Amino acid sequence: MLAFAIFAVTFVVVLIAAVIYFYPGSTKTSTIPGMDPTDPREGNFPDIGAAGSMHEFLANLHETYGTIASFWFGTKFTVSIASPELFKEHMGVFDRPPEVFALFKPLIGRSSIHYANKADGRRRRIMYDPPFTQANLRNFCGTFNELACELEKKLLGLPKDEHLPLMQYCHALVIKALTRIFFGDYFKDEGNILKFRHSFEICWSEMETSLTQGPAEDGSDRDKKFKEALGFMHDSIRAIMKKRKAKPVVGSTLFIDVLLENELPEEQVLDDCLSYMMGAFHTSGNLMAWTIYFLATHQDCQEKLHQEVTKVKGQVEQSQFDQLKYLHHVINESLRLSILTPYAARFQDSDTELGGHIIPAGTSVYHALGVVLEDPEIWPEPQKFDPGRFSVDNITQRQETGFQPFGFAGKRSCPGQHFAYAQITIFLAVLCRTLKFNLVEGQVVVPRYGLVTSPEEEIWVTVEKRK
Repeated sequence: MLAFAIFAVTFVVVLIAAVIYFYPGSTKTSTIPGMDPTDPREGNFPDIGAAGSMHEFLANLHETYGTIASFWFGTKFTVSIASPELFKEHMGVFDRPPEVFALFKPLIGRSSIHYANKADGRRRRIMYDPPFTQANLRNFCGTFNELACELEKKLLGLPKDEHLPLMQYCHALVIKALTRIFFGDYFKDEGNILKFRHSFEICWSEMETSLTQGPAEDGSDRDKKFKEALGFMHDSIRAIMKKRKAKPVVGSTLFIDVLLENELPEEQVLDDCLSYMMGAFHTSGNLMAWTIYFLATHQDCQEKLHQEVTKVKGQVEQSQFDQLKYLHHVINESLRLSILTPYAARFQDSDTELGGHIIPAGTSVYHALGVVLEDPEIWPEPQKFDPGRFSVDNITQRQETGFQPFGFAGKRSCPGQHFAYAQITIFLAVLCRTLKFNLVEGQVVVPRYGLVTSPEEEIWVTVEKRK
């Protein structure tokens, strides 16, 4: 089974070791309040480790020093911002520090869009974004409905009190949808998707292992297993490329067809297919699981949602999304309370001003998205699950600016955010019409914060057919 708890304390441990020798630190002083380095080479790494994660460290940092604060990421002077007003000031910054994804290069490759900045990064985003726009979502709705109905039928056939692994079911549903949307009919074959998913699991497991044990030695069993699985995924994508090239579809909006239409180098196609798969899988899979968990622990909200979705008959279409306002509020509150994406980062090549302070050229600026999402001055009772706070009558302008669960800066927010909303909307609308989700008693669900927040352990639920 896929175990996608990512980027916790071990993320920081190995990442610091990997990057401090490759990214020289700034020697410039700043008027921004913040922490002095605890260690001359590791900076504030010991403090990040003591906090438990980067998100928890940033929460402590901003509680002590205010909405703009500084710390040392290894030998690099680094700034973090945590207010809707500062987010607004930084909206236009595009370039992302490459070290954020440095340890994932063995999986996503050196040509990944994650490392592309400036003109190349902007060009690739313009090229890649069309398949995931709101206007194109209607082409995916049929697939989402089909897969949701398949899962609904399967769950209805299970005993009422059977304990079900929620994360496993959500991840399986999402990866089926993603492979079909990215690559087409090749993944209608159940055998192909199972093999691809198994290989993805092996590669991701190696990434997690490398965080705690270091990279695999060349020629070791770990190294051979990883390279074999990665090679299978590359070969699968090459086979899809060959098939799509042989019979090109005019006007196709499949991600793979968009890449082929632009005649990109094979290495870039392979790397960006896996980069987008990795990003889309974790956000959508974990969002689905968190939303069902919150509904299972707040039966009044689940009942209200059930009453709304039963008004939508038959296949759920994009044109019906406006009828599902409460469902949209539920998804937004799940994004907020789970702190699904705790932070992002950007940098600029020249000295700039932010919050009344000078930011030295090359300084990484972290966007403490999660800190803002749980700020009690912005969100009253921030630990309470309250979808109604997103209604038109209740949400404030400051909340709208601070609600940035997919990032925001420089047209580099998550490219699949509209895709994720549509996917989860249809999945939940179909499932919640006929099923009631209940949390198995005795569980303590603890979040593990990384680039994407996941439950620390599997969440167990039961389902029952609604009368």
